[in-house]
Amino acid sequence: VPATQSYHLDAVPTATPVSRNRYITKRVRSSPIINDMDEAAMKEAAEQEEYLVPIRLDIDLEGHRLRDTLTWNKNEKNLTPETFAEMLVDDLEIPGAFVPAISSFIRTQVEGYDADTKALEENSDSRVIIKLNIHVGNTSLVDQFEWDLSCPDNDPEEFSRILCQELGLGGEFLSAISYSIRGQLGWHSKTMTFTEAPLKKIESPLRSENLDKWSPTIENLTDQEMEKKIRDQDRNARRMRRIANMN
Repeated sequence: VPATQSYHLDAVPTATPVSRNRYITKRVRSSPIINDMDEAAMKEAAEQEEYLVPIRLDIDLEGHRLRDTLTWNKNEKNLTPETFAEMLVDDLEIPGAFVPAISSFIRTQVEGYDADTKALEENSDSRVIIKLNIHVGNTSLVDQFEWDLSCPDNDPEEFSRILCQELGLGGEFLSAISYSIRGQLGWHSKTMTFTEAPLKKIESPLRSENLDKWSPTIENLTDQEMEKKIRDQDRNARRMRRIANMN
């Protein structure tokens, strides 16, 4: 389980696909949970304030590797991490041993996440740079932009929806983008008070230099190219975490 929120700064890999052909004799069968909830419980759940936490799953067990990202509502009362894990294992047709591992990953990351920006909202300018490096299937998205932590109107999910609409990207990118943004916001909200070099003051909403760095890039890669890219990024991420742990 990742020890720090710096884990969310890594590139977002392609999620483990749902199995269509493989069959495992011992499978976890999860029943629909929506019918088990009465109307009062559903209404109470709908009235709860949503607090989304970025979750990254990267688990190796019994010869299988699970990689996925998602956001989890910290105030969720009706769906437990254990039930979600059972449903995910059922969908992916992977061994039942993944259930406790998945639920543990979720609980640990939810408990360790803190993106309280109320103190930053008092400032007029709390901009940080968000970098997207996301892979879905054989498509790779790279982008970067500024995000003002002090603005309560900024919404990662709405931003992701508009970006995907403008770039013609599918729904898997939408959830991956919102996960990546929220993960980086959690990291920046903790470290921003220690930042000695704030971003350059904005003189104009239109950039006049380094335009290629501030524009989205979409690549369609072959299987071999994508595997190499992910392998190189994983190696670099491990190296950067080692450096961070030494400091």
